[in-house]
Amino acid sequence: MSPIEKARGREAGYQVGYDEGYLKGRADYIFRTHSVTFPFRQLHILYVTSGKGFPYSPIDEAISSTLRGMVAQLTVIEPGQLGSEVVNQVMPDLVLVLDGMYVPNDQLDAVRKLGFKTAVWLTDDPYYSDLTVGNVSHYDYVFTLESECIPIYQQLGCSQVHHLPFAAYPGHYKPIGMPSIRRREVSFIGSAYLNRIDYLNPIMDRLMQHNTIINGLWWDRLPSYTAYGDRIEVNKWMDPVQTAETYSASKIVINLHRSHEDHSVNYNTTQIPAASPNPRTFEISACGTLQLSDYRSDLTKFYTPGKEIETYRSPAELIDKIEYYLTHEKERRDIALGALERTLGEHTYGHRLNQMLSVIFA
Repeated sequence: MSPIEKARGREAGYQVGYDEGYLKGRADYIFRTHSVTFPFRQLHILYVTSGKGFPYSPIDEAISSTLRGMVAQLTVIEPGQLGSEVVNQVMPDLVLVLDGMYVPNDQLDAVRKLGFKTAVWLTDDPYYSDLTVGNVSHYDYVFTLESECIPIYQQLGCSQVHHLPFAAYPGHYKPIGMPSIRRREVSFIGSAYLNRIDYLNPIMDRLMQHNTIINGLWWDRLPSYTAYGDRIEVNKWMDPVQTAETYSASKIVINLHRSHEDHSVNYNTTQIPAASPNPRTFEISACGTLQLSDYRSDLTKFYTPGKEIETYRSPAELIDKIEYYLTHEKERRDIALGALERTLGEHTYGHRLNQMLSVIFA
């Protein structure tokens, strides 16, 4: 290598380091200086966890930790502890249930008969709609992260049904400075549902030409997964902090939603479609990283494509946009920072719970 080539290489390396340092520094500043204040309510909330453990327990933690700073008193119990005697003893202003799969409907009926308000925040719509349709009518308020489920629940007689997606919990998801040895260009974290295998398989060779890492369950379903060595970490399940570190270490994070038509994992025999973004949408954005998400019709309610997120509608478009943004640093950086600011300003659990409480205690 000639002295000129070496000098050019050093200059390029410095520029890459400067660009990444600027992005991480700016993201850290946005996160540290951003402040949102929510109304404090003189309420006592009885929060009933999902009871399902991981990966639902981080959602329980996000909700309970956020509520503690928003209401006068919070009592947290497991589903098996809910009963009219417990509720009579606690005397809450609201019984809030996450998911509700482990809460018997007759217990809810008994609690409501005593005059206590009840609400459920459903976690897996529309993929578990075969099960949720039997539960929702036993609550006063139903909050679903999928807008397409609203008319279904209304037809069942639920008068208070509201669209309330999950969000980012800044205690888990935030920009994190990572050592250069752990950085990668592209990441995907998630289980290998069949639609994801079918979607990514045609572009896998091009995708893996970049520094791409895939983590999650069942990726041995991918026909050629052994060809990519440890860049596909099969059955590796990460907690929120590890996930946030991976997002922060990535230039681009792919978001590819699961399909409502996958009969192998869904309980959705009526084929209710999915229009709303998944929780990962907000969690990736909270880490100050460029997100490439497959298109969903509700997505534009939360982020502006090309400004705070980028979308794709085909495998070919996905790989083209990956290669574009890997060579257009300023555009990548601007969208990543825009996503972070929008998320902190509108899409945290504080925003969602304030919206919920405003509906219930209008």
